[in-house]
Amino acid sequence: MNNMIYVAIVEDDTEIRESLSMIIDSTPGYSCKQVFSNAEDAVAQLSQEDPDVVLMDIELPGISGIAAVSKLKPVLPDTDFIMLTVRDDDSTVFDAICAGATGYMLKNTPPNILLQAIDEVQVGGSPMSRSIARKVLASFQKPEPNPLSERETEILRHLCEGHNYRVIADKLFVSGHTVRTHIKNIYQKLHVSSRAEAVRRAIEDRIV
Repeated sequence: MNNMIYVAIVEDDTEIRESLSMIIDSTPGYSCKQVFSNAEDAVAQLSQEDPDVVLMDIELPGISGIAAVSKLKPVLPDTDFIMLTVRDDDSTVFDAICAGATGYMLKNTPPNILLQAIDEVQVGGSPMSRSIARKVLASFQKPEPNPLSERETEILRHLCEGHNYRVIADKLFVSGHTVRTHIKNIYQKLHVSSRAEAVRRAIEDRIV
């Protein structure tokens, strides 16, 4: 029975990439299957290799690590993606998780903790660095109050469901102009400038 865990690395920093590869290959039970310096090569080649775990940097030349995960996860459903990055802001964590990342670790994570994270995703866990885990927990414990009116919340719910302005107007028995006015107010109150940003705020703040 093969208990080897095959890991791929996507990291543009040569020193970090080589260090991670050495750590993995020198640890019994782990094998560094592939290394990539950019997301484009990873997207093109990883689907043919089917690694167990991918350590994915976020800030890469070309497409980002988050965009790469969103492309790879549908074709590699059994592969776990651990984001390995210097960024711990809320929106980046949220985007990575939505893209399909299983874990989120900072680059200053000690090697033994990183190896534990690889083990953890293999048994169904979702490892996160402590500071990131605290941010995620805090976001659930302290949801932002809903700044929208009942009607605006209803319209935002329809936006989240993918309905266009005309459909929303028909469902609510109002004019398209009224819907546009409400949506303009929604954008102002949520401090966003697009439908996609409004939907993301709705999900993050559990408004709908």
